[in-house]
Amino acid sequence: MFDPTDLYTLADDVPELTDPVLLYHFDGFVDAGGAGRLALGHVLAELEHRVVATFDVDRLLDYRSRRPIMTFDTDRWVDCESPELAVYAAQDATGTPFLVMNGPEPDREWELFAKAVGALVERLNVSKLVTLHGIPMAVPHTRPLGITMHASRPELINSQTSAFGRVQVPGSVAALLEFRLGEQGHDALGYAVHVPHYLSQAEYPTAAVTGLEAVTRGTGLVFPMDALREAAQRTTSEIEEQIQASSELSTAISGLEQQYDAFAGGAERENLMAESTPMPTGDELAAQFERFLAERDEE
Repeated sequence: MFDPTDLYTLADDVPELTDPVLLYHFDGFVDAGGAGRLALGHVLAELEHRVVATFDVDRLLDYRSRRPIMTFDTDRWVDCESPELAVYAAQDATGTPFLVMNGPEPDREWELFAKAVGALVERLNVSKLVTLHGIPMAVPHTRPLGITMHASRPELINSQTSAFGRVQVPGSVAALLEFRLGEQGHDALGYAVHVPHYLSQAEYPTAAVTGLEAVTRGTGLVFPMDALREAAQRTTSEIEEQIQASSELSTAISGLEQQYDAFAGGAERENLMAESTPMPTGDELAAQFERFLAERDEE
């Protein structure tokens, strides 16, 4: 029988925390617009933090599927960027302590990893686990982004209704943690930000802003947001520039706006794309935006 605590190593000076929130995201699963990656990356970049625990990535990762970058200089190897999956301690803008778990999604030993995180949750007195990521939706970027909330018990999200019924989807470690730790009686919840499908492959800071604002409402944690909001505004300006330069894109976005507004207004729809208005697919729209941004980089 493997001991789940063998999967991680605690720092020498683990702080004594009182019911901290654990905010987590793993790279590798669906994250439209980079919502979760950008959000947690921003939090760690803006706030001072220190390592509390590190996981044994040699046991958890398949290096052949995600090969680390190595640097070759003239006649020898001089560096290897080893991946890190760790838990960090930080304080929000009001001085409230909280934890961040971030890194690549494990490829192996998911159940043992869930038990290891459960042991850490007990050791660090975690009160609530919170995750966020982006999912592609047929919505326009000109409207407020929606969020699908989910939790280990309905009371955590005020029994908010969802546009989704009962569905089966490929699993993720983030979802497994919410499920397994919820079974053990821990509070866990998540926010799936609705990202315009034509922007799902690009970095979309607006989705990260929406996600962190939801985390603030759900936990009371306050994050410095100025830099992230400025990045969101720049990205929106670039998108608008591309749309104004293309009548095809303008028509497509207008069609999405009409469908969104009708749906939001209570019109009966099977989904937001129920109308037969001709428009490019999400991949076609995304390809046009990528070409536009590539041209800007060249300039």
